[in-house]
Amino acid sequence: MDGLFWPRIRPRVAVIGAGIAGLSAAWLLRDTCEVTLFEAEARLGGHADTQEVEVAGERVAVDTGFIVYNEVNYPNLVGLFDALGVTSEASDMSFGVSIGDGRLEYAGGAWPQLFAQKRNLLRPRFLAMLRDVVRFYREAPRQLADADEALTLGAFLARERYGPAFVHDHLLPMGAAIWSASVDGMRDFPARAFVRFFENHGLLRLSGRPRWRTVSGGSRRYVARIAADLDGCVSTGRAVLAVARDKTGATVHLEDGATQRFDRVVLAVHGDAALRMLDRPSAAERAVLSQVRYQDNAMILHTDETLMPRRRGVWSSWNYLARGPADHRREVAVTYWMNRLQNLRTAQPLFVSLNPFRAPRPGTVLVEKTYRHPQYDPAMLRAQAQLPSIQGRDRVWFCGAWCGYGFHEDGIASAIAVAQDFGVAAPWQGTPALAEVA
Repeated sequence: MDGLFWPRIRPRVAVIGAGIAGLSAAWLLRDTCEVTLFEAEARLGGHADTQEVEVAGERVAVDTGFIVYNEVNYPNLVGLFDALGVTSEASDMSFGVSIGDGRLEYAGGAWPQLFAQKRNLLRPRFLAMLRDVVRFYREAPRQLADADEALTLGAFLARERYGPAFVHDHLLPMGAAIWSASVDGMRDFPARAFVRFFENHGLLRLSGRPRWRTVSGGSRRYVARIAADLDGCVSTGRAVLAVARDKTGATVHLEDGATQRFDRVVLAVHGDAALRMLDRPSAAERAVLSQVRYQDNAMILHTDETLMPRRRGVWSSWNYLARGPADHRREVAVTYWMNRLQNLRTAQPLFVSLNPFRAPRPGTVLVEKTYRHPQYDPAMLRAQAQLPSIQGRDRVWFCGAWCGYGFHEDGIASAIAVAQDFGVAAPWQGTPALAEVA
């Protein structure tokens, strides 16, 4: 009866972090809670990061973080884009390899790209790699269906006696490019989760793979739509130093010395950042969040064609480059061909390179930044499995792409799971509550 005469008091909720998870959480909760979204940077978006640059006198919008998605594996992101009225267009997700300054080059897909380097037709090592590709596609899903989560990809490849060409010239480089890791680091990736990801994304099929799309005008378009819906409840350029909880709520301590009180807090930040922000974290929170690892990756937007494969016929959307085995230990060097990925028509080709092993030529650099990407090993999967045990305990919830495979869909799926704890459902139907990892 009280609800007939007294207005319902909406809980005050702080959402900290304005990447895809924080933006989605704030957007989903905006009508039922009094939300304040905090972001340390001056801009919103996190890895949804569109650079506006000038090329030959023309202004061009280029995405340097989140670039592509597909409608099969990103159902929640598709639902969000539909709700926001965000338009997209077809993209391409081809993969090229250049090792030893062009001594070995090939690209996946059609035969002309695979054998763009003619001598590959006569190389026993290359032909052995192709045989192992077919074997892995055919056998790995069955072999790993019931495997222990502790079994790493490196241990599985050694157990099944896959050849060095398949391991070092194909599979580990592809995984390193996908997860922005190192080639050697991919050996620690849980094998079952790796193959499940490849299987779900159609990467174990020679044909019929999902069709990829990119946001027309750059990912900044969807960020701007969310920001407009959150008008008046966004605080940018104000880093949160600490979240202190007590019996009646939580106090958010800001870098400028200000404090604000809230009933609940959603930490939509990297796992290690969430742990640092928590004043007096519980033993359970520390146990979960301390297992989440990250790697810094240097990003350069440039026009230097020499950071692409030497043979133009190998040029692909994603291009792995290595000088030799020593590069397996360093952060992956990969160059994205942005003209193909985002359908850009520019006088000069535009590239995004992560961790190039040499700097682009003088005069070709347009933007430089550093991104952080989660790194996957059995400890990370244990943290994800234990995450529900700390959600909502003592007024704090956690979300972020690290709760899944590290991509945009995982970020929004984790935000949806938090919103469901608040009794709020996403406006689209038929989508999973959380992207499956294992």
